[in-house]
Amino acid sequence: MVTSAAPSTASGHPELPVSLDAVRLARKTLAGVARTTAVEGSRHLSALVGSPVHLKCENLQRTGSFKLRGAYVRIAGLTPEERRRGVVAASAGNHAQGVALAASLLGVPATVFMPVGAPLPKVAATRDYGARVRMHGQVVDETLTAAEEYAQATGAVLIHPFDHPDVVAGQGTLALELLEQCPEVRTVVVGVGGGGLLAGMAVAIKALRPDVRVVGVQAEGSAAYPPSLRAGRPVALGSVSTMADGIKVGRPGDVPFEIIRTLVDDIRTVSEDALSRALLLCLERAKLVVEPAGASSVAALLSAPDSFEGPVAAVLSGGNVDPLVLQRTLRHGMAAAGRYLSLRLRLSDRPGALAALLGELSVADANVLDVGHVRTDPRLGLDEVEVEVHMETKGPQHCVEVASGLRAAGYTVMS
Repeated sequence: MVTSAAPSTASGHPELPVSLDAVRLARKTLAGVARTTAVEGSRHLSALVGSPVHLKCENLQRTGSFKLRGAYVRIAGLTPEERRRGVVAASAGNHAQGVALAASLLGVPATVFMPVGAPLPKVAATRDYGARVRMHGQVVDETLTAAEEYAQATGAVLIHPFDHPDVVAGQGTLALELLEQCPEVRTVVVGVGGGGLLAGMAVAIKALRPDVRVVGVQAEGSAAYPPSLRAGRPVALGSVSTMADGIKVGRPGDVPFEIIRTLVDDIRTVSEDALSRALLLCLERAKLVVEPAGASSVAALLSAPDSFEGPVAAVLSGGNVDPLVLQRTLRHGMAAAGRYLSLRLRLSDRPGALAALLGELSVADANVLDVGHVRTDPRLGLDEVEVEVHMETKGPQHCVEVASGLRAAGYTVMS
């Protein structure tokens, strides 16, 4: 799905809350703190899109995402009194780690509120960077409310994950790097949650290269920007649902929204299948570990490869993924790509029946990963057993051939 934001027509927008000068100043602040992350070409995506595709590997940034940039710039700008009172943040993980490390480097005490379901590795990493972690709420919006209440009660300074000019300026430094590393770029694709990264990058790109198209990408189940752009103001979603916890945000930030509706060319939405396929592609073809939110830009390329003018730069915004989530997502991605097949079959409950089934699957060249038996279901006859078989396959056509071959051999295939 594509939602057009207001087209940008000028390189300068003095009325916007963040300027190119602010982004450049933020880059000086980050010197020696944030890494200049690599840009890698992708032959597979280039062939798919029909023009060169470059991956901006911000998943290799310190703390595993771009969030360190904005957090450090924001905290570095605090007064001595504000630093003494400490900072507080709310995050599902990436902003939490960015704030924790930035505060530690600057000698500022930090408290971070995280959703109850936040990935355990992100929680552990946030603590390891020196922050005190409090678990609260089910989604980031609820967690943010708790952090705001804590700030009011204690005097700690709230470091918002996306809704502050300093944070947006810090995130925009990524675009300065990208334009230097890939000056031939014609389209930049960026994942979007609250909008801080997209807004910051749009400020720098449209000021320096107004000819470059800037495209944001949201997960279908948490896409707050399309209705907000139609309404002309930030609109909160009633509910959000996506595997991409890094962009699971129910309402755009006021600061990034103004920038995005003025400068960004398109906002696209992608399915959960596309996200999982993108994560799998990054791992297999690019040898890069990327979280679902970080792979959202690649998901957009996979979903509509013919709709991007190249050369294209896709930002891999983060790589902090729970191994258990990674396992589930990879399996989902393999299924979406037609490389994983689950079937339920009814067999005669007699010796050798399972061996005969596995023989048929061997002939079909399907790699069996797991087999489960059910004998006590009341739907089964006394001489029947239900078997669930999980297999690795070679693609959608192979899945069809495996199922058809089993039916031709006389098996009852339930699914």
